Amino acid sequence: MIEKPALLGGSPAVNLSDETISDAFAWPHLGREELDAISRLFADRNISTHPVIGELEDAYAKFSDRQHAVAHCNGTSALMAAFWSLGLEPGDRIFVPSATFWASVLPMMWMGLVPVFCESESGRLGLDIDDLRAKWDPRVKAMVIVPLWGVPPDYDELLAFAREKNLRVIEDASHAHGATYRGKPCGSFGDVSVFSLQGDKLAPAGEGGMFLTNDHELYERAICLGDITRIFRLDSTARRFAATSFGIKTRIAPVSAAIGLCQLRKLPDANALRRANLIRLSEALAGYGFDVYPDLLHTSRVFFEFLIRWKEGPLDLAGWREALIAEGCQAAQPRYPLLHEQPFFTEGAFEKILRLPPEEMPVYRDLRLPRTAELNGSLLKLPSFPNDCPDVVAAYLRAIHKVGTHQEEIAAFLGERIGKVP
Repeated sequence: MIEKPALLGGSPAVNLSDETISDAFAWPHLGREELDAISRLFADRNISTHPVIGELEDAYAKFSDRQHAVAHCNGTSALMAAFWSLGLEPGDRIFVPSATFWASVLPMMWMGLVPVFCESESGRLGLDIDDLRAKWDPRVKAMVIVPLWGVPPDYDELLAFAREKNLRVIEDASHAHGATYRGKPCGSFGDVSVFSLQGDKLAPAGEGGMFLTNDHELYERAICLGDITRIFRLDSTARRFAATSFGIKTRIAPVSAAIGLCQLRKLPDANALRRANLIRLSEALAGYGFDVYPDLLHTSRVFFEFLIRWKEGPLDLAGWREALIAEGCQAAQPRYPLLHEQPFFTEGAFEKILRLPPEEMPVYRDLRLPRTAELNGSLLKLPSFPNDCPDVVAAYLRAIHKVGTHQEEIAAFLGERIGKVP
């Protein structure tokens, strides 16, 4: 017999110590391997240009099935290098999602490139192909593909559209270390791809980013932008910029590179542990009407964060969230606000960066993406369970079943409570 939900007077399902919960959700996993790697830097007395940077780049090139890799101080800088490398012109338009972290979009604007926000589709959280076609015009020169939360989008569809319209493709795979599409790793698609190695990511380095490409010219441009110490090693006329680069410095610190290399080695086991935990929770939630974004025949997802979509049922999303919180669960809305709704865009702050003629300047204040807004409002964020924590997983499963089997009673209770408010 399923217990009474906590919201209706029962005991919370997640009745565990703070220490147990903290241990269950602790991330990243850092230990002796990382300490030994950092000690090597101390012993070598090279904490600026240590060969570990090249080791990390080689590992990521192999991991992503790419020919070239350039490590950066963070994912934002790697994305700036990606936009820079493609040689686009000020005023060129780029298709982007609004449901993503801001670094997928904002760095391009420092080069005069104009984001064109498009709807996201609910099935895979990728760019909506119908909206891309509706918003197409000849000024659009590129698109940004994001496997959001670790869910691969429909690359076949998006890349076919890019070929049809002769678009360059930037893949921001920062959420998708280890995800695959038709057997190919996320991060291997498009003209350039980028990983963030920030401390929350699946293969963190503390801070760091990785630029990846198969195009040697794009690789050279990324180096010339921000790694002055490596320009003189280029076997081309690009060496003439060795004294100045292009005025910024984006090289990763060896300490971060050392941590990132250790974490990349640990990634398969770490992903498998999250997956084992979250598949159990996903199966339970799918039984109560949630879309848990499962693997499809040709995809294998990872779980940077655990987002699920409420579709229908006696208890609405707000009710589920309140009932799960009452059970002691951590449950929240997605942590990324929609970019096109932010003051940076709606109040025109971007104009100081974009510096285009008035006739070329975009206007975002009245932009609406109703399908994306509806999708974002139907998502629920639960913990990603990165550790071996069977007691906590079992407690969350009890909470899900308690709420799921009493949806009607909880909905009636919440409705009566609202009705009693003066």
